[in-house]
Amino acid sequence: MSFSNILHSVLEFLNTGLIGLTGWEVVIYTLIVTHITIASVTIYLHRHQAHRALELHAIPSHFFRFWLWLTTAQVTKEWAAIHRKHHAKCDTEEDPHSPVTRGIKKVLFEGAELYKVESKNKETLAKYGHGTPDDWIERNLYTPHSLAGVIALLFINFTLFGVIGITIWAIQMLWIPITAAGIINGLGHYWGYRNYDCADAATNIFPFGILIGGEELHNNHHTHATSAKLSSKWYEIDMGWAYIRALEMMGLAKVKKVAPEPKFAKDKTVADLDTLQSVITNRYDVMSKYAKSVKRAFHEELEHLKHKAELEKRFLKSSRKLLQCEPAKLELSQKEQLVELFKHSKALETMHQMRVELGAIWERSHATRDQLLQQLQDWCARAEASGIKSLQEFSMRLRSYA
Repeated sequence: MSFSNILHSVLEFLNTGLIGLTGWEVVIYTLIVTHITIASVTIYLHRHQAHRALELHAIPSHFFRFWLWLTTAQVTKEWAAIHRKHHAKCDTEEDPHSPVTRGIKKVLFEGAELYKVESKNKETLAKYGHGTPDDWIERNLYTPHSLAGVIALLFINFTLFGVIGITIWAIQMLWIPITAAGIINGLGHYWGYRNYDCADAATNIFPFGILIGGEELHNNHHTHATSAKLSSKWYEIDMGWAYIRALEMMGLAKVKKVAPEPKFAKDKTVADLDTLQSVITNRYDVMSKYAKSVKRAFHEELEHLKHKAELEKRFLKSSRKLLQCEPAKLELSQKEQLVELFKHSKALETMHQMRVELGAIWERSHATRDQLLQQLQDWCARAEASGIKSLQEFSMRLRSYA
């Protein structure tokens, strides 16, 4: 073989590798392998390891673990421990990656660095890393040689695809730092919509959880952290849940817990102990529906409030948002703003106060069930005697929880 033939063969290998994919085939391949990585994170690391929301058969469990070692250099114990600490200390100074305390730019663009720093915290691993794999292959390969996988992947990509394989590898290396460490940990506590007024700032970034496997539904997850299913509205898509159901049908997974779905007995006229239990279990759904009732009450009062010369349009708009917030989270200036609003609307003051009283029912752990039931029945009686249409409708729905 002449030198020119050898050179031609080398150049052809660099351009196409062993496989020789077209441009579109390279794009499709990259989307597939990065999506497998996302599925591995959300199903194995997040829902299975960190939250124990499902059990996995050894076959998918080890496949996910191997794939994450190969494509992310991720150590299971580190990921699970850091995520558990995030939930335990959410949006406080001890949260490893909260945009509330560290700023959105820091988490969005340096989320991976924040993770690396926390992964070296032995106290975090010892306190929150329990129950993660500790078998021979974890102790001798995956943990001590976590970088070996991604280095091997670089050579594999180069051999299969040529020079373009290096670009594919780079995208694979950036995929989780951008989508998980940056977007979910950053935007997921900064921007989006909220189905539930949970205790932290978690938001749903987008209702269609496809690109990041359902992790986009971050507010739903923080409300029901141990649920294997992250979607809660009919229009929300949780791709990770679809994969879990498929694994379950094949006998390769078993769901342990999902978020409770409220049931109703529409003919129920008086709240009973079943109502009380259901209301407490579904308290996030209850308060979500109450927030909508407050919104309707505000619109009913708006025409009256618009004619108040001292109330500016901007004041009314911001007050509407404050009324839908958890009262305990309001700052002093925000509380003062609502006090000013209540001077002009007794109905909105009643809606706000009744919300505070309703939330107190499931916070009174020292009260007996009979005492709590009496408080719930009294609440419903006063709501239905208030003369406020939206409050009356909410109360009738509340006592039908079953």
